[in-house]
Amino acid sequence: MCRVVLRESGYSLGDPYCTASPRALRPGDLVVIASLSGPFHAVYEPDREQAVVVLERMGFRVRRSPLLVGGRHRWWSAARPAEIAEELNALLRDPEVRAIIAHDGGQTALGYLDLIDFVAITADPKPILGFSDISLLHLVLYARTGLVGFHTDLATPGLGGHWQRATAARRAELEELYSTLLTGTKPIGALPATPTWECWRAGRTEGRLIGGVINRIVLNQATSYALPLEWFDGAVLFWEEAGGLAAYVWSYLQVLRHAGILDRISGMVVGIPDGIDGLDSPDASPTLREIVLDVLGDRDIPVLGNVEFGHAGPNLPMPVGIRVALDAQQRTLSLLEPAVRPLTLTGQPGV
Repeated sequence: MCRVVLRESGYSLGDPYCTASPRALRPGDLVVIASLSGPFHAVYEPDREQAVVVLERMGFRVRRSPLLVGGRHRWWSAARPAEIAEELNALLRDPEVRAIIAHDGGQTALGYLDLIDFVAITADPKPILGFSDISLLHLVLYARTGLVGFHTDLATPGLGGHWQRATAARRAELEELYSTLLTGTKPIGALPATPTWECWRAGRTEGRLIGGVINRIVLNQATSYALPLEWFDGAVLFWEEAGGLAAYVWSYLQVLRHAGILDRISGMVVGIPDGIDGLDSPDASPTLREIVLDVLGDRDIPVLGNVEFGHAGPNLPMPVGIRVALDAQQRTLSLLEPAVRPLTLTGQPGV
């Protein structure tokens, strides 16, 4: 890992292998649940409270952000984009706050990308946890500052929702995994596989993990916050999708093909689809595997499908920017680097 310096252009050192890892969290550190996109509906207060219980069981103090108020909203958002950015920036600048977890996803992050305090992130990198619309933030912050993106479950529908419907053994496994992700300074290694994982194209590779919701990847690459194309060289692309049509997924993959991204990556990991119309339907519609392999054509890269991340939940952590090893035939995905870095003896983050 190395220190990332923000350039006037907004981009980091231009080296995809130069990541900004937050310092490891310690017992008693403050984690804030924030509305970074969609509003908080009062009916989900029990789920939010349960998310607090989970985080406190991991050893952290928990606080809710001011915008996380039931009934407060502006259209489909928790507030106006400028208000959300103001709250996010305040959390980024507050040295007491050691991690931020999004309450939910939504449709708002595109509205405040130009208002984010990237200098504050560079000065004090801290984990921002979440997926869905939050995956857009992970991509943008990685491109601009090198910040490792914590593509994990959201607080309310995830820790307080999907996790609570899982078996006790699975909840304990996830809790241990997330705690290690935030506090451990050694690589996690192999993520816990399940029978849902499928080899869609055999092979093995190592590379930087880059991805998120596929529509957010496509949207981000159409903005000035796009990852430089060369950052996809040798990368392991992970993606998932929820809602919409199977034809949309095919189209998004075609966009990535036209952009040259599929020619650069060395592997692909696909999440469990959620609520996509036109998959596996009785009228001989394609499977997600068939769609992926159709667009990939003769590109001989390993593809691992139906991995637990994304809207189907609960989520395995997929840290953006971390080097991973993928073996599709053996159905393994291993994190080869820690997502956080240790403190020095002086209490300052190590470089």
